[in-house]
Amino acid sequence: MHAPKSSRRQTVLLRPHNSVHSLSEPEYCCVWSKLSEFGATDMAAARVIAVGNTTSSLLLKGSRRLSQKPHGVSPCFNRLLSKKRLFNCSALYKPQVQIKEEGQFETFDYRVYLVDNSGRKLSPWHDIPLHLGDGVFNCIVEIPKNSNAKMEVATDEPFTPIKQDTKKGKLRYYPYNINWNYGLLPQTWEDPTLANIEVEGAFGDNDPVDVVEIGEGRRKIGQVLKVKPLAALAMIDEGELDWKIVAISLDDPRASLVNDVHDVEKHFPGTLTAIRDWFRDYKIPDGKPANKFGLDNKAANKDYALKVITETNESWAKLVKRSVPAGELSLV
Repeated sequence: MHAPKSSRRQTVLLRPHNSVHSLSEPEYCCVWSKLSEFGATDMAAARVIAVGNTTSSLLLKGSRRLSQKPHGVSPCFNRLLSKKRLFNCSALYKPQVQIKEEGQFETFDYRVYLVDNSGRKLSPWHDIPLHLGDGVFNCIVEIPKNSNAKMEVATDEPFTPIKQDTKKGKLRYYPYNINWNYGLLPQTWEDPTLANIEVEGAFGDNDPVDVVEIGEGRRKIGQVLKVKPLAALAMIDEGELDWKIVAISLDDPRASLVNDVHDVEKHFPGTLTAIRDWFRDYKIPDGKPANKFGLDNKAANKDYALKVITETNESWAKLVKRSVPAGELSLV
C-alpha cells in the first residue's frame, strides 16, 4: 500500500552528485548518520534525487526516523543519454546482487527477491540501476526462455519481488512456451496518464518496460543481465501501450554481431516477426482478440528504442519523486 505523505518535510543537502561516488568510508557513514537523523517516510523518500543540471545538489526529504541504513537505498540519479538526462539510481556502494526464493515454485506464495551480500532486500524495479553506460542497460529476467508460467514483478508489494501472476483466483500460464527470455528494464515506468501520439494515442500500462532477450541461453528468474537494445515493438494490449524492447545479453556468443534492427534480421532471421506474432496471438486461445501493434506493425530501430527507454525512465523518476500519483504502486 502506498504510504501517505507526512505533513512535516525536511531537506538534507548532501553534496553535488558528480562527486557522490568518491565518498570515503567516514563520509559514507556520515551520510547514513544524516539519514538516521532526518529519516524518511518510506524507501522511496529515502532515495536521493538529483534535480536540475549536472551541477545540482542532492536532496533528501523525509520525516520518519530510520533506525538503520535503509535497505537497498539508491541515493543518486545520474548519467545522460543523448541530449536528455537518464535518471539512474546508483548505490553509494556496489553490492553483489543475489537471488533469494521464498515458497514453492508455481504456488501463490512463491516470491523471488533480490538481496545484497548482507541479506538486505533490493527492489528489482527501483534499486537496480538502469543505465550502465555505452548503450548498455540492466535487465531483470522474469520469465526464462522455453517456459510458460506468467511471472512478473509485483509492483504493488514491498521490494517488488517477482511472483506468478493470478487471475480469478488461479495462477496464470501462457498457452504455450515463450521462446525468449522475458523481463523488465529497471527504473522505467509506462505512465498510464500519458497518451503517446505516435502510437494511436495509447496510454501507458502502468508497468516497467518489458524486454525480450533473444540470446541463445536460458536464464534464471531474477537474473540480472547486461543487455544492449536493438529494436522496439509498440504493442497495444486492450488499448494500453505495452512496449517490448528487443535486446541481447552482452555475454551471448552473437552479441557482437548485432547492434541495430537490421542486424537482428540478418543474424536472427525471422525473430522480430516471431516475437510480434507471439505477443499478438497469445491471448487468442483464451477467447480474447489479438493484440495490436503501432508504428505500422513494424519493429522500430535502436535509436527509437533508446528514446522509449529515456522517456519511460523520466516517467519513473517523476513517480519516485512523487511528482505524479503512485496509487497502489510500491515505491519501496
